[in-house]
Amino acid sequence: MNNKFKDLAIITIITVTLTFLLWLPHILAIPNFWGLSFKEGFNTIYRNFDGLEYIVIAKTFYNPEAIANLHLAQPASYFASHFPGYPLLISFFAPFLGYLKSMLFVSLLFTVLSAWAFYFLVKDYKLSSHPLFLTFVFLILPARWVIVHSVGSPEPAFIFFIILSIYFFLKNKIWTVAIFASLAQLVRPPGILLGIALGLFVLWQGYQKKSIKYILSFYPLLLIPFALLGIFYWYSITYGDFFAYFHSGDNIHLTFPPLSVFNKYASWVGDIWLEDIVYIFILGFLGGMFLIKQKLYSLAFFVLTYLTASVFVAHRDISRYLLPIAPFVIIAFEKILVSKEFKIVLVILALAIYLYSQNYIINNVAPVPDLGIYN
Repeated sequence: MNNKFKDLAIITIITVTLTFLLWLPHILAIPNFWGLSFKEGFNTIYRNFDGLEYIVIAKTFYNPEAIANLHLAQPASYFASHFPGYPLLISFFAPFLGYLKSMLFVSLLFTVLSAWAFYFLVKDYKLSSHPLFLTFVFLILPARWVIVHSVGSPEPAFIFFIILSIYFFLKNKIWTVAIFASLAQLVRPPGILLGIALGLFVLWQGYQKKSIKYILSFYPLLLIPFALLGIFYWYSITYGDFFAYFHSGDNIHLTFPPLSVFNKYASWVGDIWLEDIVYIFILGFLGGMFLIKQKLYSLAFFVLTYLTASVFVAHRDISRYLLPIAPFVIIAFEKILVSKEFKIVLVILALAIYLYSQNYIINNVAPVPDLGIYN
């Protein structure tokens, strides 16, 4: 068997196994494991935020009347903050699996695909002599990623399209980049940051080359903002409001001044225990600097652009907002992450990652007593 195919098979098995291990105590409804209760069963996985909200879109395609018929607590306008890429994927598989199972299947499928994409990025561009192990690290770090790719969420698809965009950007296949980056934009609002990062890189390269022609050759990247405008046009039809995203309620967390996340009284913070966010920013910016040192400039532009925008995000869950840069920060720290010392630390902390993930999942459930309307 070809080594690449063998590695892809191993990555698939590892991804499915890790997900199954996270689901297992919920499947068995274990009443007590390490002090954690799983007695609510697998419904806990289904009910984790924000998967069910994307099912609403998959079933209604933002039609306010159809949303109202579901008798939900949120107004129809609220769902404009959720982009259509993930719901479209859910609706594609729903005729075969039902909406709830489709929601999880799409997350699992794109986790596998994003791990494959990461593996090819690392291996094909020789970013590590240990691409398989680094891909395993990608699947479990940061720990917040373990949670997100095990429940209903758009991040696995978003990260998959981002990695592919960067992969083909390094190959200078600009139309392919534009297509995948546009798909990323359809999945999550911060997809526009990928377009901005690539645009800034192109401008910097054009300045270095003193060539306007070089800059203009990247015109296919305009598909990214056009994809965003396409979503807003869709909203103008369904909601009668082109700017419905900006009128969707308290769902846009960009604030001024920067670093307002360190204000307990910000509406989505409410906490003084925020030291972990300092370390997240340290690792992120340091990763960006290391990528520059390694002359991986396009990766560095994306990481630093995304991070710069994120300092204006006032939300306690900043670790989730920064997940798209994690694959590239992992590449930045590759020499440490493949070391024997790190492998020992990873074994020691494996249970900590597992317990953190389960504790979060158990307590991150939507108050939905009946899942019937979502299937």
